[in-house]
Amino acid sequence: MEFNVHHQMLTAVFVIAVALGAIVNKTNFCTMGAVSDWVNMGDSGRMRAWLFAMAIAISGVVMMEAAGLIKLSGETFPPYRTANFSWLRYLAGGALFGIGMTLASGCGNKTLVRVGAGNLKSLMVLVVASVMAYLMMWTPFYEKGFHPWVSATAIDLAQHGVNSQELGALLAGLSGLQASPMLNTAVGGVLALGLFIYVFRSADFRGSADNMLGGAAVGLAVLAGWYLTGGSLGQAWKEYAEFATAVPSRVQVQSYTFISPMGDSVRYLLSPDNVTLINFGVVALAGVILGSLLYALITKSFRIEWFVSLKDFASHAAGGVLMGVGGVLAMGCTVGQAITGMSTLALGSMLTFFAIVIGAAATMKYQYWRMMQEE
Repeated sequence: MEFNVHHQMLTAVFVIAVALGAIVNKTNFCTMGAVSDWVNMGDSGRMRAWLFAMAIAISGVVMMEAAGLIKLSGETFPPYRTANFSWLRYLAGGALFGIGMTLASGCGNKTLVRVGAGNLKSLMVLVVASVMAYLMMWTPFYEKGFHPWVSATAIDLAQHGVNSQELGALLAGLSGLQASPMLNTAVGGVLALGLFIYVFRSADFRGSADNMLGGAAVGLAVLAGWYLTGGSLGQAWKEYAEFATAVPSRVQVQSYTFISPMGDSVRYLLSPDNVTLINFGVVALAGVILGSLLYALITKSFRIEWFVSLKDFASHAAGGVLMGVGGVLAMGCTVGQAITGMSTLALGSMLTFFAIVIGAAATMKYQYWRMMQEE
C-alpha cells in the first residue's frame, strides 16, 4: 500500500497523541482536577498548568501566523473564528460539559488517559459520551433538539461589519481601527504575556516539574496539530483529498480536541471496512489511550478500577451523557475549546472556557453541600 500524504498526516498525529497520553498520565494534567483543586483546596497549581498550555498555544499560533507558517483564517474544524457568534451555544454547551466532567471524574482527555491506565469507569464514560457525541453529530438529534434555539440566538457579526469573532477583528470593528494581521499579533501577544506572567508568579508552580511539563506538552501538541494541518503538509493533504479515489473524511485545518472524535470513532466502528472514516480525531483519540497504556505498563501503575456503588455508576453515566452532548454543543471541550480554540483568539472559545469552569465549580459546591446534608 502506498504511504501517501494522508497516511503521513495521520501517522504524525498519532505519534504526537501517544506522547501526549504518556505525559498526561505521568504528570496528572487534568482540567477537572484543576477546578477541583482550586475550588476545594485553594490550590491553583493545575489551573496554572491549564493556563500555561493556553499561553503556549496562543503565543505559538500568533508567531506561526505572523511568520506565514500556518493559515487559520479560512475554514477550520470546528469553525472557531466564524462570524456566526452562537453565544448561547457556547455558554450552554460549556456549562453542560463542566457539570458532566465533574460527575464523570474527568474531562475528555483525562477520560482517555484513565482508560489507558485500566480505569473501567472511564471506559464506560467514554462509551456513553461517544454514543451521545455520535447522536449529536451524525443523526437528526442536534437539528431537532438544539438547532432551532441556537440559530435563533446567534449573532451574525458580518451584518455589523465584522468578518470573524477573533479578538483582533472584534477590536477593530468596535474601535474603528483597521483590521490587520499586525493587530491580531498584538492582541494575541498581550494575552499570552499576561497568562505567562500570572502562571509564573506562583513559586509553587515554578517548583512543580509535573505541572510545567503537563501544561507544556498539551500546549505544544495543539501547536503541532495546527502546524501539521495549517502549513505546507496540510495544503498537500487537502490537494491529495481533492483527487483521491476514496476521499478521506475531515481533511481540514484542525488541532487536538476530544469530544467530536468520540462521535467520529463511533461512526467508523459502525462501518469498520470504510477506512476513509479514520481521520485526525480518531487516530488522536486512539493515540492518547495507547500512550497512557504504555506509560502505565512501563511504570507498573496499570490498575483495574470499577464502580464502588450503583450511585457511582449513575453519576459517571450521567456525566458521560452531558459530556457528549455539551462537548458537541459547545464545539469543543477543555482542550478543544479552552486550549485549541483559545489559541485562535476566538471569543466563543473564551465563553466556553468560563462556562466549563463555572459549571464544574457549581457542581462541586453542590456535591459538597449534599455530602454535608447527608452527614
